[in-house]
Amino acid sequence: MQPNSGTVFNIGERYEALKFLGAGAYGAVIKARDKKTNQLVAIKRLHKIEDIIDAKRILREIRILRLFKHENIINLQNIIFHEDGNFGEIYLVTNLMEIDLYTVIKNKQELTDVHIQFIIYQILRALLYLHSANIIHRDLKPSNILATENVDVQLCDFGLSRAIDFSQDENRTEYVVTRYYRAPEIMLAHEYSEAVDLWSVGCTMAELIIGKVLFKGENYIQQIKLILDTLGKPQDLSFVTNTNARKFLDTLPDKPSKPLTSIVKYDNEEAMDLLTKLLKVNPKERITAAEALAHPYLKDFYTPGDEPVFQGETDFKFENDHKLNLEDIELMIIDEINIFKEMNKEPKIDKEKYIKLFKEKSNKK
Repeated sequence: MQPNSGTVFNIGERYEALKFLGAGAYGAVIKARDKKTNQLVAIKRLHKIEDIIDAKRILREIRILRLFKHENIINLQNIIFHEDGNFGEIYLVTNLMEIDLYTVIKNKQELTDVHIQFIIYQILRALLYLHSANIIHRDLKPSNILATENVDVQLCDFGLSRAIDFSQDENRTEYVVTRYYRAPEIMLAHEYSEAVDLWSVGCTMAELIIGKVLFKGENYIQQIKLILDTLGKPQDLSFVTNTNARKFLDTLPDKPSKPLTSIVKYDNEEAMDLLTKLLKVNPKERITAAEALAHPYLKDFYTPGDEPVFQGETDFKFENDHKLNLEDIELMIIDEINIFKEMNKEPKIDKEKYIKLFKEKSNKK
């Protein structure tokens, strides 16, 4: 099946491709009809695996979507594995959401204060659930927050998500989160926690209010300067663990923070208070998902003790296992797909076939 995009979708007989929805760095998405259930679905064709980074991203996304079931997280309904003589094409079938927050903001859709409250509440409850399993989304932005006409929202695109391994003092990659939504510590420390997601929530909330990107730097240096020019340079810079970043900050003048009202005009004081607490430059001072949910701004939606947290076990040891090669991760992807297929009583992929294929490739080298 080939939608108008020109991208070929080998999705079998069960699904009817209807409309191309868009493409991003990690895949292309179509709207389709599930002939078995007669429901509309979204099907994401993951880009071909080129290296171990791609493979880990795909394994990460499938495992997270398989394990994490929450009203505000996209629901994985099926995985299609199309064999192509190499490793194969992978398609993720999920529930269909009509739009995303990027589209809502771009189209200048009018949002009431209640709409914004409800959107932020849903994002935070999804983060509370993820963070309870020590998972950081790492790429939270309006285009990764899907929505319906009733402003029900769900988080998607977990390919950059990461488990926090508290047993290791690791430097984490800076290449996370689109620049405009990137927390200062990602650029200044390379060591970070769940707090990066809360910064992204703050940037998204501000954008919903003012209808445009809050901090729009042309590069990461300008991004930092924009943030500090507005919010001030913190006196406590202990979170800046990167030596070069600390030297850079020392060259910048000490500027007192301006109130957010200087750039975000909004007449709800509780909203502005929550926004201020989300956009703290020092991550140690930033509000957590649990604290944000309990903020007075969300009192009409949040009930203490009523939000689900993750129950179960996660295994993301592959993230830091440097002994694994590309083929090892590809076999783990097959295992992950087979676990999902077994849960849904569907035929599994013949793993032995790929073990043999990889051996043959290795012998030819």
